[in-house]
Amino acid sequence: MTYDLYLGDRSYSSWSLRGWLLFEKFDIPVRSHFVNFADPAGVGAQMAEVAPAKTVPTLKCADGAVVSESLALAEELASREPGKNLWPEDPVGRAVARNLASEMHAGFGPLREFCPMNLRVAYRNVAVPDDVTADLRRLEAIWSHARATASPGGPWLAGDYSIADAFYAPVAARIAGYGLAVDADAKAYVAAHLSDPAFRRWRAMGFAAGQELPWYKRDFDQTEWPGPEPMTATAVSEGTAENEMCPYSGKPITHLGSFDGRIFGFCNAFCRDKTVADAEAWPAFMAIYQS
Repeated sequence: MTYDLYLGDRSYSSWSLRGWLLFEKFDIPVRSHFVNFADPAGVGAQMAEVAPAKTVPTLKCADGAVVSESLALAEELASREPGKNLWPEDPVGRAVARNLASEMHAGFGPLREFCPMNLRVAYRNVAVPDDVTADLRRLEAIWSHARATASPGGPWLAGDYSIADAFYAPVAARIAGYGLAVDADAKAYVAAHLSDPAFRRWRAMGFAAGQELPWYKRDFDQTEWPGPEPMTATAVSEGTAENEMCPYSGKPITHLGSFDGRIFGFCNAFCRDKTVADAEAWPAFMAIYQS
């Protein structure tokens, strides 16, 4: 099965993050296409080739099916890829996960409005209105209930990583990025997302391909991103690389980066810049770095 996935800006598009995680976390091959949020023509005009879809994420299947509603996209992918277990196999866990995903899809409007996802910055000392506080308390309640009911052994809500966790990844980013107060269990769940290599890769690619969009900025005090501290790295124009081929494409190197003082090469600026942003999120790079 061949899939085409249409996505928005990695730093700001929370629904695109959800759609991408469904493929990345479950190792489902896909061709990704990105619309430009800075284009004055708007998203709908850029999506003309996949009409009637006008939003991202949108999934286009090889048989011509077009799915542009995120929960429908998740359900359709789970149906087409039954061996990937996008929903928990256990009936209780599956019921819990489906309920969680549905509530996320339809709810938490105050939190989403007051705290738009922005993976480029983090804020502190953010005073939130009462309706956002109510959303946070609701999240604590349903996450706690899920873990108690589905009895997961790891950090996720209903057993192994599922659609429900993909749907709450941008919520975790909002809680972390705005420094919102939640209880210890919710903090641990947020931390699991921030440490997840797939989440880190998405965030790193946002720095490598994209631009800062001022209409997402908020007038709060800024602070360091609360996730794992990345390796010290920077793009450089000179030096002798330890490798001859790009760790991702296997092509000859043309661009250089310095990682804790060591020089490595890549086949293009995007490969270099996504690695500079968070080197340890990329297994292919770490394999040569640690060899």
